[in-house]
Amino acid sequence: MMPCELMNFVVAFAPLFSKPVFQRVQVLLTGAILSPASRTVANALRVMGLSGEKHFQNYHRVLNRAEWSCLKGSRVLLNLLIKVFQLEDELVIGFDDHLERRGGKQIKAKGIYRDAVRSSDSFFVKASGLRWMSFMLLTEVAFAKRVWALPFLTVLCPSQRYHRARGIRHRKLTDRARQAILRIWRWFPEKKLVFVGDSSYAALDLLNAVREKVTVVTKLRLDAALYEVAPERRQGQMGRPRRKGNRLPTLNEVIKNPATVWKKVRVNWYRAEREIEITSGTCVWFHVGKQAVPIRWVIVREAAGEFETQAVLCTNQAAAPKQIVEWFIKRWQVEVTFEESRRHLGIETNRQWSDKAINRTTPCLFGLFSLITIMAEELSKAEKLKIRSAVWYEKEVASFSDAIGCVRQQIWESQSFQTSENEYEIIKIPRSFLETLTDTLCFAA
Repeated sequence: MMPCELMNFVVAFAPLFSKPVFQRVQVLLTGAILSPASRTVANALRVMGLSGEKHFQNYHRVLNRAEWSCLKGSRVLLNLLIKVFQLEDELVIGFDDHLERRGGKQIKAKGIYRDAVRSSDSFFVKASGLRWMSFMLLTEVAFAKRVWALPFLTVLCPSQRYHRARGIRHRKLTDRARQAILRIWRWFPEKKLVFVGDSSYAALDLLNAVREKVTVVTKLRLDAALYEVAPERRQGQMGRPRRKGNRLPTLNEVIKNPATVWKKVRVNWYRAEREIEITSGTCVWFHVGKQAVPIRWVIVREAAGEFETQAVLCTNQAAAPKQIVEWFIKRWQVEVTFEESRRHLGIETNRQWSDKAINRTTPCLFGLFSLITIMAEELSKAEKLKIRSAVWYEKEVASFSDAIGCVRQQIWESQSFQTSENEYEIIKIPRSFLETLTDTLCFAA
């Protein structure tokens, strides 16, 4: 099992489970961290040396039958992240959808969606699978010296066909996002919450539903219909109040206008500072049949023209333009987390097919990314976090592969070895442990 310094983070989830179930949860959790191959229950048991467990079905029941709540687990995980990284007033949360490529007749909620990993601006690829929406805390990780996106809440977004077959009203991505944003706000109503998404979530219905409670930052179309604020009603004026004022030039026209004033600023651009030019303004975004939403827009461009000029909106009109841009830049780490989770945590390799197990397995694997990061942060404080480097590949800061590798090393070393006082003498380990370790390495692929 895990060493005590890491086990403290696992114990935080104990109230979610009964005592027998929590014992099996610890086995599956440790097995999921140690397993280098697909993240199935069978592989987790093998790597834990339980290939001879006759009652293996009890471990499957943790996912497909036991009574516990993923939503409550998400809240526990977010509280852990806030405590470990010492976040006080402001929480910046990125959110985006992710396609888990899955096939099979038993997977009822799957659909056919655009595969963002294989698609590009000029090439469109569709794939069958499950669509998830993941919410990730965007915070500076000390041992990595940069912002990471740490998942804490992942929601399944079934296909339209799935809802139609069951006579249920289909909920779009923006509907799911609204529900999750309001849920997170109810967890922490006293904190300043900033949600950062891509252009898929630049929807008036979504922004209007949450703008009074949280701040939302997304991309904005350059041809969006922007208006002045509606004038105040005159005394005795008849009719419904106006929702907008006069039409303003589109952002495309603002970009092309030679009279536009651009301001040069330096922002934290991914892993280095970069000088960009910005211009900003406040207005009302309106579309026929929708509620008008007051926003602050910021246009970003670079004098060298290395990236395409784009616009960002923020529902908090008092926010500083530079701050809005830096909030949005943090969102890029969401895609990095998706890739790291596929590579190191076996997203898309689990083989669950029952509805309850599907709803639990992928969110748990995404949450495992954050839990490993918390453990690695604890190891770095004790100077036990090692950066795996080589002559041909020098690394200055740790990556997620270093984090999971060091956590695995601490778990392996927590086994009881017979050691000599002299460092150069032989270390004696149990034969059963040696066979488990070699079996794991030999069949890693």
